[in-house]
Amino acid sequence: MDARHCSRKQFIIMAEEITKNDVGVTSKTTRSSSRFWPRWIPTSTDHIIAAEKRLLSVVKTGYVQEHVNIGSGPPGSKVRWFRSSSNEPRFINTVTFDSKPHSPTLVMIHGYAASQGFFFRNFDALASRFRVIAVDQLGWGGSSRPDFTCKSTEETEAWFIDSFEEWRKAKNLSNFILLGHSFGGYVAAKYALKHPEHVQHLILVGSAGFSSESDAKSEWITRFRATWKGAVLNHLWESNFTPQKLVRGLGPWGPNIVRKYTSARFGTHSTGEILTEEESTLLTDYVYHTLAAKASGELCLKYIFSFGAFARMPLLLSASEWKVPTTFMYGFQDWMNYQGAQEARKHMKVPCEIIRIPQGGHFAFIDNPTAFHSAVFYACRRFLTPDPDNESLPKGLTSA
Repeated sequence: MDARHCSRKQFIIMAEEITKNDVGVTSKTTRSSSRFWPRWIPTSTDHIIAAEKRLLSVVKTGYVQEHVNIGSGPPGSKVRWFRSSSNEPRFINTVTFDSKPHSPTLVMIHGYAASQGFFFRNFDALASRFRVIAVDQLGWGGSSRPDFTCKSTEETEAWFIDSFEEWRKAKNLSNFILLGHSFGGYVAAKYALKHPEHVQHLILVGSAGFSSESDAKSEWITRFRATWKGAVLNHLWESNFTPQKLVRGLGPWGPNIVRKYTSARFGTHSTGEILTEEESTLLTDYVYHTLAAKASGELCLKYIFSFGAFARMPLLLSASEWKVPTTFMYGFQDWMNYQGAQEARKHMKVPCEIIRIPQGGHFAFIDNPTAFHSAVFYACRRFLTPDPDNESLPKGLTSA
């Protein structure tokens, strides 16, 4: 479901669903003993990997799935991302697709409440020109889900940035193109700020994290908080209530609410190419298992964003420190505002372009995969063509 769930609109929708189900769910959960809990939430790590394989069965390109060992903590770091009761090694779930020799490497990072399988419509096209590697961030998808005990924005950022750096070391990658979607764009940008020597080019798709509550456009949130509904939702946010808790709380009814979401978002309310019945069924199954599993990385939400999806440490403040050429991508109907990227570009000292994708919302890579692939190929033209300066923006795409 991605960072859309930490948006103003989606968080309100999910919270209103809770008010309809909260009483009944609470009583049932309370009565359940621990030995009945697996039946109440019908998922497991094995379920996640199996659902991933079923979803990726629609991809024609061969791939290798692996759990990359990143150790039990970042060496020499004063911040432990894994304050769990045990020090067992952690793993990052990784899929690497077959590619032509000497293809540039493209690493893909998913957004909030999502995982790498959300790119299932893109792997074939991108693997035709890149060595594509997609990961589940620590605490998401099929990766390890350590206890999340971060208590600050800095510590929470370190959880994702440092674990990704340990993954990079384990995979022995030195130079790669880094693509991040939504919250994954925020993580990718923060990683590139800290480790620019490893990132050849940065692609931020509907990236979160550029706006803050100090922006003039955030005045509406102040007015909304003054209402009783706003006060309740703000309390839920600061209490670290997440949409995933609703899915878990509904137990065996969880898959149904996920089905309603995927059918609506990528079907009746799609801004572009509607999912086929098979794709919708497979994605629903996959999304359910990734959301219903143990809470871990999802608990980052309140430390990274304040209510309304405003970044506590906005990327805009670091724009002048950018060291990596960057391409921003936004769907025409994306609720993330591309004007934040326009403002950041004014302060950047590296090449920067903003591309808008037609018939695309926040998940432009699902809504309009063909245009998305064209945008990625164009953004990476200096790695793919012998004469990149003479490449023109593909038809249908718009430069902002």
